[in-house]
Amino acid sequence: MRSLIKGRGFKTRALMFLILMAVSVIIVIPYIWMLSNSFKTTVETLTDPMHIIPREPTLDGYIKVLTGSPFFRWLGNSCFVTGINTIVILFTSSLVGYIFARFRFKGRNFLFAMLMFTMMVPAQVTMITTFIIIDKVGLYNSVWALIIPSFVNVFGIYLCKQYCEEIPSEMIESARIDGAGNFRIYLSIVLPQIRPALGALAIFTFMEYWNDYLNPLIYLSSTNKMTLPLALSYFSTQHSTDLSATMAASSLIMIPASIVFIMFQKQFIKGLSMTGMK
Repeated sequence: MRSLIKGRGFKTRALMFLILMAVSVIIVIPYIWMLSNSFKTTVETLTDPMHIIPREPTLDGYIKVLTGSPFFRWLGNSCFVTGINTIVILFTSSLVGYIFARFRFKGRNFLFAMLMFTMMVPAQVTMITTFIIIDKVGLYNSVWALIIPSFVNVFGIYLCKQYCEEIPSEMIESARIDGAGNFRIYLSIVLPQIRPALGALAIFTFMEYWNDYLNPLIYLSSTNKMTLPLALSYFSTQHSTDLSATMAASSLIMIPASIVFIMFQKQFIKGLSMTGMK
């Protein structure tokens, strides 16, 4: 009987492994194809796109991206926009989430419900009004047009609020008895306790703004002020596309995102698992 159960368990694990392996291969193949084509010429990519190993490997695509375009300027713009947005959103989300979770004031539930309601409204609905406001205040064609409207993230507030509610009240009350103020409690007790949520939120926020294409397309018109996703169109014209340079630029764009995920993956996984338990 034990051997039968053990045999069934092995078959189940083997089946799960095969399913996960198949899913992983399906997800990874586009990235391998992109990296392979970045070392091909445009002619080879067009004539033999499914050949993984380049027949005549070349670095022309990377050379054109790094020397024939303001790539490092675009990289600086993306790092500036993404870095500021991530830092500010982590601060505002944790602070506002703490306020909603631990303070009682008139209209608290109504305000939080209104914030949750905005999550259900597609961003395209407010796109025109946001553009008009950005233009009227003189932020059009400025990287600050990608930063200032993004200082508050409703999902981040919701996530931090859920974690702040799990902090034992005794810890906060003990700190108050010892003379700590609200902001001191926030820095010394709340932030360390919600670190998994902040790690997950940091990755979500970084990926959202690092890969953002639509907002730079709407608010930026100058080539030097482009971010990296928008700059991919620099290698395309009305009649042709330099596929080698485009694939090389896409491969380079992936590097910072991969580094951020490797740095925060433990907090990211822990944050998701603890959110599921709640």
